[in-house]
Amino acid sequence: MTTRRRLSPEDRRAQLRAVGAALFAAKPYEDVLMEEVAERAGVSRALLYRYFPGKRELFAAVYREASDRLLSATALDPDVPASTWLRAGLDTHIDYFAANRNTVLAANRTLAGDPVVQAIIDDELAGLRAHLLAVTAPAEEQYPMVSAVVTSWLVFVRALCVDWLLDGSYSRTALADICVGALTGALATVPGLRPLPAAAEH
Repeated sequence: MTTRRRLSPEDRRAQLRAVGAALFAAKPYEDVLMEEVAERAGVSRALLYRYFPGKRELFAAVYREASDRLLSATALDPDVPASTWLRAGLDTHIDYFAANRNTVLAANRTLAGDPVVQAIIDDELAGLRAHLLAVTAPAEEQYPMVSAVVTSWLVFVRALCVDWLLDGSYSRTALADICVGALTGALATVPGLRPLPAAAEH
């Protein structure tokens, strides 16, 4: 008989998130059962539900953690050229999307109308928007236009990446090139804005 390992509440919550993350990545959202989460974690269903009242709450916790990690991984580095940072940030996000296809599709399609999941996506977009505005450094008179371009571009990138996961008829490199080209092309139309240099070849 397996003895349940006693963990602090914080460690137990982290363990359950990790088990949930693995299952949400491996299966479509609708195929993940809380009973399986409990079994894999070696806990009772009652204990699991004490931490997460339902599957949506567990998914939201998993997705919030992933979103926070992505924002941290794409934090600005003043020693890195803007174009290099932009491409590296895109690569980080595309890597996550590719490795966690089911999780991403659940957040952006299955649970697209869920207010908690949408709030996580909105917070992530706001963080990325702040990063990009710091990189582009628009003057006061340029700010409204650049802010609108950046906000629209982030929505475009997310939608395109989801379509890429579903379609897969073009390469990952082509996906990143389209995204970079869309931003640099749009920013080039802002009068007087210092252009981002072309990204390095991949």
